[in-house]
Amino acid sequence: MRKIFMFLALAAMGLASCNGGYQTGESGILYRIYTGKTGPKIKEGDFVTANIIVKNDADSIISNTYEKGGARPLLVAKSSTKGDVLSALPLLSEGDSATIKVSVDSIFKSGPKPPIFKGKYITYTVKIEKLIPKGTQSEMEFETKVTTFLQAEQLALKNAEPAKIKKYIGDKKLNVAKTDSGLYYTITQKGTGPLAIKGDLVVVNYTGSLLNGKVFDTNIKEDAEKAKLPAGPRPYMPVRVPLGKNRVMAGWEQGLLLLNKGAKATLIIPSSLAYGEHGNETLDPFTPLVFNIEVIDIMHSNGEDVDPTRSAPGLPPAKK
Repeated sequence: MRKIFMFLALAAMGLASCNGGYQTGESGILYRIYTGKTGPKIKEGDFVTANIIVKNDADSIISNTYEKGGARPLLVAKSSTKGDVLSALPLLSEGDSATIKVSVDSIFKSGPKPPIFKGKYITYTVKIEKLIPKGTQSEMEFETKVTTFLQAEQLALKNAEPAKIKKYIGDKKLNVAKTDSGLYYTITQKGTGPLAIKGDLVVVNYTGSLLNGKVFDTNIKEDAEKAKLPAGPRPYMPVRVPLGKNRVMAGWEQGLLLLNKGAKATLIIPSSLAYGEHGNETLDPFTPLVFNIEVIDIMHSNGEDVDPTRSAPGLPPAKK
């Protein structure tokens, strides 16, 4: 059960004094409720799903669940600090939307704030999509109800995926082919020479995005800067993929076998060939992915010259 719940990933944060249009709660929190519902209010121990947009004072988005697959499941924990974000939840009901302003100084009391946290406040815009009250239910009854809800949400995501992919292809007016496994691809630039085969080492540039166009990974510096991705540990340089070694997701493995040196292609990879029902740290379950790939070179590999620190993204989902 604990693996199902994602605890509210908002650190205990103090809130500053009142700022135009905001109300002050009993614990000193600042909030503005846009839609006041009449249902039960959230209490400690309840389960909710919420969409959350986090911005700094420059109105730059730090995090946005709408762009990452939608509402997040949260088990409401006890507020550990007077006036932190958790203190605002008892003001909200299912369907409520609210904005909560958090003092940056209260977040980074013990050290300097990262550059992304500009200004005096961090602003959270929260929409409570679903509330399952704990109430007087036994732990087993509550867990069963939450599990049933989550399973239904997962099934809905799975069933909606084919239509999402079809819409993306139609909206982009792509002329795609489809493999028996469900991989969609279109070759945008023909290469030369033989196609890659298992055992080859394929050198590629890539940019990966969601169907909404949000770039989540790339080894191309210009694309990373355009998407405002944080700098990662890997250098911006072509990555080397040893085919047949299970080093990359199935969609990459299958897609690269369709390409030769110099080829460029767009791969539309269903979740069954990517991160599946589990997702990963940044991608939700049943998330189809789009990769624009360029094959820089293809060489035969005996496995000894593969540098794992430069292998491509999309490692296979963890087997559980």
